[in-house]
Amino acid sequence: MSRQHKSDKDMEAQHLIRPLEKTTQTTISEKGGPPILSPRLDSEYSVPATTKFAYLSVYFLCNVGLTIYNKAVLGKFSYPWLLTALHTGSASIGCYVLLLRGDFSLSKLSSREHVTLILFSFLFTINIAISNVSLAMVSMPFHQIMRSTTPIFTILIYRVRFGRSYSTKVYLSLIPIVLGVGLATYGDYYFTMIGFILTLLGVVLAAVKTVVTNRIMTGPLALSPLEILFRMSPLAFIQALTYSHLSGELASFSDCFTSSLPLIPISTSSSTANPTLPLPSQNLLLALLGNGLLAFILNISSFSTNKNTGALTMTVCGNVKQCLTIALGIVIFGVQVSVLNGVGMAVTLGGAAWYSFVELRGRGKR
Repeated sequence: MSRQHKSDKDMEAQHLIRPLEKTTQTTISEKGGPPILSPRLDSEYSVPATTKFAYLSVYFLCNVGLTIYNKAVLGKFSYPWLLTALHTGSASIGCYVLLLRGDFSLSKLSSREHVTLILFSFLFTINIAISNVSLAMVSMPFHQIMRSTTPIFTILIYRVRFGRSYSTKVYLSLIPIVLGVGLATYGDYYFTMIGFILTLLGVVLAAVKTVVTNRIMTGPLALSPLEILFRMSPLAFIQALTYSHLSGELASFSDCFTSSLPLIPISTSSSTANPTLPLPSQNLLLALLGNGLLAFILNISSFSTNKNTGALTMTVCGNVKQCLTIALGIVIFGVQVSVLNGVGMAVTLGGAAWYSFVELRGRGKR
C-alpha cells in the first residue's frame, strides 16, 4: 500500500470518527473521568455484578446510617422543607469543595442542556412537595403501599417512552417486592379522593425523576453524579428555601431557635400540631451539620448507584429500604409489629433476592 493511499484512508477514518465524537460530547478531560459514550438504555448490563452489589451495599449503608442518625439525634424534626434545603445546600457546598480539589470538572453545556437541568431541579422539588401535601390527606400505611408501586410505573415509562422491555422473570420478581411492602406496612388505610390522586401523582413523579436521573448520566449528556449534584443542588436549595419561607417553616424555626417557648403551629401539611426543636439550640447546629454531611454522602451514593445499576433497580431499592427501616425500628428502637408485617418483610426481601439474581447479574435483559 502506498504512502499516499494510506494517508487518504486515515483521513477518511478521521472524517467518520469526528461526527461520533461530536455526538457523544464526551472526553476524559471534559467529564473528569472515564467517558460514557453509549446512550444505550441498558448500559447497566455492561457493569459487572460485583460492582453493582458494591454500589448497592454502600447505598444501603448510607441510608441506614442517615435513618439511625435522624431517629437518635434529630428525632421529630418537623421542618421537611428546611431539611430539604439543608440537604441540597450541603450538596452544593460539598460539590464545590470537590470541584476545587479537582475531583471532577464541568462540561460545556448548551442552552438547551442547561434548561434540562433546571427542569430537573424543579422535578426534584415538586416531587417532595407532592409527597408532603398528600401525606396530610392519606394515612401513612396507604402512602407507603402506594409508593411501593413505583417500580411498576418505572417499567411503564421505559416501555411507553423508550420502548424497552424486561424479561418475564424480572416482571415476576416484582410481584413479591410490591405485595410484600403492602403486608409489611399493613395498617389503617385511609385516604381522600384528592389525597389518592396526589399520592398517585407523587408515585409517577418519583418514577419519572429516577428515570430522568439515570438518562442524564447514561444518555448522550453523560454527566457524572458529582456534576449533576453540583449543577442541580443550588437550584433545588433556592426552591426549597423559598417554599419553606412561603409555608411559614422558616419563620417558625427562627422563633423556636431564638426562644425556649413552644412554637406557633405551622399550617404545612407535614408538620405536627405544635412542633418543637428536638435539641437545645446550641447543639442543634452541630446535629444539623452532621445530618447535612451524611445526606451529601448519601446523595453521591444514590446518583452513582442509579448510574451503575439502573433506574428500575433504584425503585426496587426503595421498597427494600422500607422493610429495612421497619427492621431497624424493631432491633434498635423496640418498635412492635404484627406477624403479618413480619411476613411482608420476608416476602419483600425474598423478592429482592430473586430480582437481584435475575436483573443485577444481567439475566433480565430481553
